[in-house]
Amino acid sequence: HLTGEPIPLRAEAGVRLSSGSHNLEGPLTLRVTATAGESQYARIVDLVRTAQSSKAPIQRLADRYALWFTPLTLAACIVAYFLSHDPTRVLAVLVVATPCPLILAAPVAVVGGINRAARRQIIFRHGTALEQLGAVSVGVFDKTGTLTIGQPRVARVIAVPPFTESELLRLAAAVERGSSHLLARTLVDAATARGLPVGEAHHLVETPGQGIVGEVDERAVAVGGWAFISTRHPHAKAALAAVHPDGVGLRAYVAVEGRAAGIVEYADQIRPGLREFFSTLRRLGIHRTVLLSGDAQANAEGVARDLGIDEVRGDLTPEQKVAHIQALVKAGERVLMVGDGTNDAPALSSATVGIALASGSGGITAEAADAVLLADDPTRIAEAMAISRRTMRIARQSIWVGLGLSGVAMVVAAAGYIPPIAGAVLQELIDVAVILNALRSAGPIPKNPS
Repeated sequence: HLTGEPIPLRAEAGVRLSSGSHNLEGPLTLRVTATAGESQYARIVDLVRTAQSSKAPIQRLADRYALWFTPLTLAACIVAYFLSHDPTRVLAVLVVATPCPLILAAPVAVVGGINRAARRQIIFRHGTALEQLGAVSVGVFDKTGTLTIGQPRVARVIAVPPFTESELLRLAAAVERGSSHLLARTLVDAATARGLPVGEAHHLVETPGQGIVGEVDERAVAVGGWAFISTRHPHAKAALAAVHPDGVGLRAYVAVEGRAAGIVEYADQIRPGLREFFSTLRRLGIHRTVLLSGDAQANAEGVARDLGIDEVRGDLTPEQKVAHIQALVKAGERVLMVGDGTNDAPALSSATVGIALASGSGGITAEAADAVLLADDPTRIAEAMAISRRTMRIARQSIWVGLGLSGVAMVVAAAGYIPPIAGAVLQELIDVAVILNALRSAGPIPKNPS
């Protein structure tokens, strides 16, 4: 959550660890070099506060319409009095010209939209976020935990003949069932998902942080890092090196009876349905997509390439993410930022609309976000945008209908055909019509977001 990297860091002498790090296995001794007030988390909190205080206020929908309503009403009163010199007509104009459509239409529609979104596990923290979401033009996304699952999974199994992928995974999983390593459960889950019979291993001996050996089907099986396998089984070293895949990644090497059996490669996985999601965003008016990640540039580029994201920046600090968001806002873009980690909080606060995923939306992340997705599914953002657009369309419709009817009533009242008491009743009827129409925003949204 703090760095945006999905793969565990190997803590060796001289490695700087962030406060809040989880020690996954084995004892270690560390030296504290700073107080809590100087920590990375404290700097992130300060960034959020600075971003929130410098964020330009957004004019609400009703405020924009109210700019001309009052002067127009006063002008109608002046004309009515100038033509008739009858104060009763002025009173009638004032009664029918109350700004109730402005006061009621937008808030009722927004509350209805927020209610509708909440039913879909999309929580808006305030109405301005709902108003602005449907008008965003640039979508900015974090990678780890947002577009990807955020946990290492088995990405590839490479077997060395005569071993097959299934046999390699079955044997390795049997040994890993007895391991305390973070990735052991992941390997076992991968074998189970393939329907492989994972048996029991005997005589297990684990070297924390390096590897584990055991006996499966009366064969000695070793699973571990490169140094662990190459040192214990030098005859397997050459064969494993020959099939060593290119690129940066996390791998477990497997040897059976001292012979090379293969490699299990781990990687963070892209969430399902994101290709269609990005296509939908473009139909909804987002003309530019950007990936900002604290993970390595190569990893970020791979995800961006798979999903068709326009721009990608990796190896970013929280400060650099904020600078990128602020540059987009200054260029006149309405920016949507989606993230899940603590390092995304300042960027969420700097964007026009910031949305946090529930998986990491505690503490400062939830505080910085304008909305939170309780369902850990970023594709629901398209649905949230559709709700926003429909809500604002209904709100504008309610305002125009209400003000239009009030405008007609003002003209009739100025001509002397509506007395003040009848005007008051008429205005109440207009208000009821406006409210009933605005409440439609709480209803179901169309199947195809638009």
